[in-house]
Amino acid sequence: MKHFKFGLLLFLLCAVSSVMAQHDVKANYDKQEVDIEMRDGVKLHTTIYTPKDKTKAYPILMQRTPYSSRPYGEDQYRRQIGPNTFLMEQGNIIVYQDVRGRWMSEGTYDNMRAYIPKKTGKQSDEASDTYDTIDWLVNNVENNNGNVGTWGISYPGHYAAMSVLSDHPALKAASPQAPIGDFYFDDFHHNGAYLLSYWIATAVFGYDKEEPVTEAWYAVPDIGTRDAYQFFLDIGPLKNLDKYYGEDNVFWQQLKDHPDYDEFWQKRGLVQHMKNVKPAVLTVGGLFDAEDLYGPFEIYKSLEKNSDNYNALVFGPWSHGDWARLKKRQAVGNIYFGDNLSENFQLDYETEFFNHFLKGEKEFDIPEASVYDTGAMEWNAYEMWPPENATATDFYLVDNQNLSMEPKPDFENKFVSDITKPVPFTEDIKVTFTPRKYMTDDQRFAARRPDVMVYETEVLQEDMKLSGEILAALKVATTGTAADWIVKIIDVYPADAEDSEEMQDHLRMSNYHMMVRSEVFRGRYRESFSDPKPFVPGKKTSVDFALQDINHTFKKGHKLQIQVQSTFFPFIDRNPQKYVDNIFEADEEDFETHTHTIYGDSKIVLPVVK
Repeated sequence: MKHFKFGLLLFLLCAVSSVMAQHDVKANYDKQEVDIEMRDGVKLHTTIYTPKDKTKAYPILMQRTPYSSRPYGEDQYRRQIGPNTFLMEQGNIIVYQDVRGRWMSEGTYDNMRAYIPKKTGKQSDEASDTYDTIDWLVNNVENNNGNVGTWGISYPGHYAAMSVLSDHPALKAASPQAPIGDFYFDDFHHNGAYLLSYWIATAVFGYDKEEPVTEAWYAVPDIGTRDAYQFFLDIGPLKNLDKYYGEDNVFWQQLKDHPDYDEFWQKRGLVQHMKNVKPAVLTVGGLFDAEDLYGPFEIYKSLEKNSDNYNALVFGPWSHGDWARLKKRQAVGNIYFGDNLSENFQLDYETEFFNHFLKGEKEFDIPEASVYDTGAMEWNAYEMWPPENATATDFYLVDNQNLSMEPKPDFENKFVSDITKPVPFTEDIKVTFTPRKYMTDDQRFAARRPDVMVYETEVLQEDMKLSGEILAALKVATTGTAADWIVKIIDVYPADAEDSEEMQDHLRMSNYHMMVRSEVFRGRYRESFSDPKPFVPGKKTSVDFALQDINHTFKKGHKLQIQVQSTFFPFIDRNPQKYVDNIFEADEEDFETHTHTIYGDSKIVLPVVK
């Protein structure tokens, strides 16, 4: 692979091929390409699809993207346009725009460009670019009804979220889907740990271009193997990856220069700016989205706390962007969740949301939060998220692999974290640009390792439902001065569980250890993400962190299991386990094997619904 068009573009063009032939875009839409001038003089390339039927006015649905508004040329058409096939067939003005510095747009690209709350003069950001674009569209595109909506998945979802800060009166509705909320907690970092699994995508975001282009100006490195675990183990310290990305890769340099949550990352966060928002917002996410779980939950919660707009949340049993795919069986990895879930979302939520707020069609009546129960395999409707009827319940990590309601502070569970043999995050041998199926993978391979601590309940005599936020409150120690901590929430199936069609050949659902939620925390940030500190060898220390939200019923006959470990490779990079100021600059001799201790007053706080 020499070139990699990362993100939503390929996803949409490939994933919905079965339905795109049903509607001829070229026969029903006119296409126009324009370069819209922003307030600072930079021109952004914009593609406009307008219904050929000029007898009525239409709203404008816009997506701003770093992944290209192609195909370029007014006689070249996409096979599908808009958020979904239904909105395309019903007639809307559909707009795609290359954000500044990308593809055919002018200007300099800035990855997660910082929002400027009080702009003066010709200052610009993504919100002002959105404002200037909307202003041009409503004043220059024929047959528009004056109402604008924005949407997008992943990075385009971030731009959709950013659009609500534009304050343009024509913007009535936005649907940020899997939006990036903060690059230090989404995609490339989780709680201070660097997500090595996304390293290969650094090529997509790191290289500047000198002029508008229609072909990719970046190349993905050829690592010479399909075994990512072995490749990254052989490469050694992160500094050795410089052979693939030089100083001309701006993003790689930024990652290396800013390992902590310093001002560079803080000012690029979006969540903290979600205040006094006026447009209606429908935030969408996947409960098994390895890339962007933080963003959707936190953007929704921030809007709920700081704005008085229409604000709704939909979270389904999807991996990254699955809801845009029209496939009958919805599965993530080996786990099947139900039929036609994406189609139902597109028809009953997405289409009705935009039609109501942009066309004034029938009353839009959905729950405040629609969240799929990934154990009971059904949708739940909530008046708020997290729901009020969940009780924070302590499950202590005690002896004999037990989860207890009572702590045992004197119990010590020790394990050796061999830095030369890190725990794999998946059994699969592959190189991925964006990990997906591991989020529901069978964890038996990990449970059988001596460096993975296992704690579980007895077989449940009745259903146990968890809905809401999870907190890990660990009491730990290490013989070293640095360590990562990974906590996994696992549903252990009974021996007589039946296989799904999607089950891998070497596995069975019998006693399957389904990972429901996992998260990593880089221990140096236990007091502050911006002010890291080493561990004191042998000293009992508190490490507290949140896992992303859950909505899962552990069925009668199943078991709830917790796994704790210190490596999760190569989803995250290897922590040297010796404190260094910057892990990106660590040397080979800094990597040390150490013994870690988990004490019996460590607990996982779970939201149990009574």
